[in-house]
Amino acid sequence: MASLLIRGGRIVDPSQSLDRVDDLLIRDGRVAAIGSEAIGQLVGGDVVADELLDATGLIVTPGLVDMHVHLREPGREEDETIETGTAAAIAGGFTSVACIPNTEPPLDTQGGVEFIHQKAARADACNVFVVACASRERQGRELAEIGQLVEAGAVAFSDDGSPVYDAELMRRVFEYCRMFDKPFLAHEEVLELTAGGVMHEGLVSMVLGLKGMPAAGEEVMIGRDIALAEVTGGRLHVMHLSTAGGVELVRRAKERGIAVTTEATPHHFTLTDECLRRFDSNYKMSPPLRTAADVEAILEGLADGTIDCIATDHAPHALEKKMLELDRAPFGILGLETAVGLSVTRLVVPGRLDWSRLVEAMSTLPSKILGIDRGTLAVGAIADVTLIDPAMTWEVDASTFRSKSVNTPFHGWQLTGRAVATIVGGRIKYRLAEQAASV
Repeated sequence: MASLLIRGGRIVDPSQSLDRVDDLLIRDGRVAAIGSEAIGQLVGGDVVADELLDATGLIVTPGLVDMHVHLREPGREEDETIETGTAAAIAGGFTSVACIPNTEPPLDTQGGVEFIHQKAARADACNVFVVACASRERQGRELAEIGQLVEAGAVAFSDDGSPVYDAELMRRVFEYCRMFDKPFLAHEEVLELTAGGVMHEGLVSMVLGLKGMPAAGEEVMIGRDIALAEVTGGRLHVMHLSTAGGVELVRRAKERGIAVTTEATPHHFTLTDECLRRFDSNYKMSPPLRTAADVEAILEGLADGTIDCIATDHAPHALEKKMLELDRAPFGILGLETAVGLSVTRLVVPGRLDWSRLVEAMSTLPSKILGIDRGTLAVGAIADVTLIDPAMTWEVDASTFRSKSVNTPFHGWQLTGRAVATIVGGRIKYRLAEQAASV
């Protein structure tokens, strides 16, 4: 029975209201004991573990979970594959990711879901959970076979960048998802309002002469879906929330007891539309970077719990695609390998969030929303663990990314905080080279 002892780290596990420096023992892929006394009672006079990790000065957390990742396979393997995407995930400290179904073909069949599971098992890096299509081919005309997709292992449903326009169909999506206790992950956008836009509609877009995407394009659809969730009792999860108005809509819905959750991305709480003055397509994303006031609202929403989770919306694109003119280049940036550093630098260091809240947002709550058995270090739980050096300063170098693409606006940034070891099912899947000798 393989065993691993993580010694002397600061264990932060919101699921147990745990935050203390102690030891953690893993046996046979599960958490066996926490604390030197409990470990001593368990092992008696036996050898404590086959392998030791010295976690002195490190944060030991339940494995991080990213509930919004584009792995591109099948269909766009020039951008990313399941192998390279999961390699990027463990390098970023993520032990689990949920892949979004806007692949080619879309993930709207049992075979599609099983394909992802098989490829992920072959890659043997992190856990990959599947978010399947809510409508056939993501066209918003008729329901996908939701029951069969759940049977195949889908943990949630979404049409991602193709919002479900038909309100009656959306109502039925909520009703069917409720039958199986699955959330609907909504990309909230009124396409008529945002068509042709390349950035946020506002003063900067006017000065630059660029077509804008108004905040209302997001907020109108959020309002509709909140109303439908209230009518049906369905579970709405708003993806990549980006506007102050959207934060307030979600806050009010939660106050009324509606089953709505949401996520924010590191780029939406770090960057603003001012970045587009560089005409660099690495700052082009959907929803777009908004104003400083929107960023502040996102930060406040994360702090008060209105925004439940941090997710990356990891969206790789091959270099030649992002080198096109700004109006032709695709939306999206990488996120998996910079999320921890950006979150620590932007949220923890300035005191916006404490470590417990950050871990809750990046592990405990994503697991709860998706209904997966992760996000905890409770005794008996699957041993997915992330070790983070909270004081490490490092420079983002896209050339070292494990992702197949390099489309990041953060190249050259100095960040604080980095995942130095990633453990999946009790097995060490990643160690940062600088830490390998001691971790």
